[in-house]
Amino acid sequence: MRIRQTRSPLYALLAAAALLCLPALAQVPAPAPAAPTYTPQEVGIDEKLGATIPLDLVLKGEDGQPVTLRQLIDKPTLLTLNYFRCAGICTPQLSGVAEVLNRTEAIPGKDFQVLTVSFDGRDEPEIAAQKRTNYLGEITRPFPPAAWRFLTGPDTTTRALADAVGFKFKQVDNDFVHAAAIIFISPQGKVTRYMYGTTYVPADLQMAAQEAARGEAQPTINKFLKFCFSYDPAGRKYVLNSTTMGATVIILAALAFVATLVRRGRKTKSEEGR
Repeated sequence: MRIRQTRSPLYALLAAAALLCLPALAQVPAPAPAAPTYTPQEVGIDEKLGATIPLDLVLKGEDGQPVTLRQLIDKPTLLTLNYFRCAGICTPQLSGVAEVLNRTEAIPGKDFQVLTVSFDGRDEPEIAAQKRTNYLGEITRPFPPAAWRFLTGPDTTTRALADAVGFKFKQVDNDFVHAAAIIFISPQGKVTRYMYGTTYVPADLQMAAQEAARGEAQPTINKFLKFCFSYDPAGRKYVLNSTTMGATVIILAALAFVATLVRRGRKTKSEEGR
């Protein structure tokens, strides 16, 4: 009697999946021994939606006078954390803030205000005043100067604020590696939304400001962005994780291929058993 030899469907499928992955893996370039990279746990943002920031923290205004967050935050507030000697991501971010302030229909000083706080304890009120003048100069619509404040403070104070909103940064030599985001704060000091990146949509800002006015904390659709992008400290920008994305696509395609062959194998066995 002639015996039919059958291969294990799983063995065949795994072999096919491996063959499918080989060409793509061969094209993945070897990582260059370039500048160090940092994980989101080190320099990312751990959202603290619904948390209340420490309103009694004392900062310095542009005139050097002490002021508490409680005194400042009496309306929906757009908070940015930067440092004023930053030659990297801070500049495009704050220019992006100025641009969206030009385009929004929300009324500055009434519907919202902006607080830009330096987390570098070496920054002094004089440089804060200069930065304020520079960025207010980028706004072409009527805009009360009091609606955008630039504040400084000691490291312990600004670190406490950063921790309260989940903003992480790391000092590297004389500079810092950090993310870019607008953090929306309600008049009661509650964190209500995060808006990531360096460019912003006016409609998104208006909606987020309205949510902050109501004290509504809304989740941010950013998990995909966190997964697909990483911070490049050399270029001081977010870059696409092409290797991660490519590997993910390959794995998903391989799994789909394996699942299809498994179903076909089961169907063949079922027909042979009849």
